[in-house]
Amino acid sequence: MSEKPPVTLIDLRLDDHAAILALWQRAGLPVRPDGRDSPDAFARQMASGRQRLIGLRHGDRLVAVVLLTHDGRKGWINRLAVDPEYRRIGLATLLVEECERWFREEMGLEVYAALIESENTDSQALFARLGYAQPHIVYVSRRARPEA
Repeated sequence: MSEKPPVTLIDLRLDDHAAILALWQRAGLPVRPDGRDSPDAFARQMASGRQRLIGLRHGDRLVAVVLLTHDGRKGWINRLAVDPEYRRIGLATLLVEECERWFREEMGLEVYAALIESENTDSQALFARLGYAQPHIVYVSRRARPEA
C-alpha cells in the first residue's frame, strides 16, 4: 500500500481481543495468550481505568493498534502495531498523535514515553522523527511467572 487509505479511529473493547492479538502477531509483536494477553487478563486491564486501547480500521479490518497507559505522572505508549500491509503511510504517526492528545487533553499529562526494544530500529526512527529523545535508561523487570 503506497498511499493512506481512509481509516477510522476507534476505541477498542473486549470484543476486539482476538483481532488485537491477531494484529500483534501479524506485526511481529510477542503475544502471551496464557499470560498478560489472555482474555481474563485483558478484561482486568480494561476494567482498571488506567488504560485505553485505540485502533484504526480500514473497512472492517483492524490495521493498527496502540495501548495507552498512565501512572498519573507519565503517559505510556505501548504495543504500537501496524499491519505489515499498511506500513509507511502515516498510520503509526496518527496513533501517536492521538495518544499525545489524549494524555494532554483528557488526562492532564505532560510527559509521554515508550519503551522500544533495541533491535526495533523502525520504531526508534518513528519516535525520533516525532521528537522523542532517547535518554540512557536501564530498564529492569521481573516476572511473577514466565507467561506474564
